[in-house]
Amino acid sequence: MSYWFGYLGLILQGAVVTIELTLMGSLLALIVAFLAGLGRMSRAAPVRGLATLYIEFFRGTSIFVQLFWAYFVLPFLGIPLTPLEAGVLALGLNVGAYGAEVVRGAIKSVGREQHEACTALNLGRWQRMRHVILPQALLVMLPTFGNNAIELLKATAVVSLISLADMTFQAQVVRAQTGNTAVPFVTILVLYFLIALVISRTVRLIERRMARGLDGVRS
Repeated sequence: MSYWFGYLGLILQGAVVTIELTLMGSLLALIVAFLAGLGRMSRAAPVRGLATLYIEFFRGTSIFVQLFWAYFVLPFLGIPLTPLEAGVLALGLNVGAYGAEVVRGAIKSVGREQHEACTALNLGRWQRMRHVILPQALLVMLPTFGNNAIELLKATAVVSLISLADMTFQAQVVRAQTGNTAVPFVTILVLYFLIALVISRTVRLIERRMARGLDGVRS
């Protein structure tokens, strides 16, 4: 039994790396999603064009290729990255491209009467976005952001291809050393599910609190 406890410790070390990737990648994705999503709605054509190019490129190319570019090609351009940094960059930019469309769609879903009310109150573009539009749009974005974070969690498995010791990499190590496939991969299957469950419950909790806050403001 102690034989398997040692290998379980190895997989749990990989789980820590997976969680780090998920947290840092989600943070980067969130930042990029808002920048690109708002950029798509900018009045400046160059900004709209740049945001559109980013979104279409990262949605239209493989995460595998993006990861390999980040880790193997960027060093030739004078930007060396550790496996963790390359993983966070590729995952964050990839998921952020999908998140950008969520941001744009949620902002557009806010009723026209809200914009008219902002105009009546003589609020500037930034003021109406910050105080009126975004608080309502965030409630629409949250469920999809939660889904995106879970998709990012599952996509972290690709970093094993650049020898970053995440859960999938460690499961492969255990499999190679023991010759057993079922135990390590069932273990990481359960761990992925538990982490995804935590993400889902956290997003729902935030969504309920934000909904109560908006109801208080409206009443």
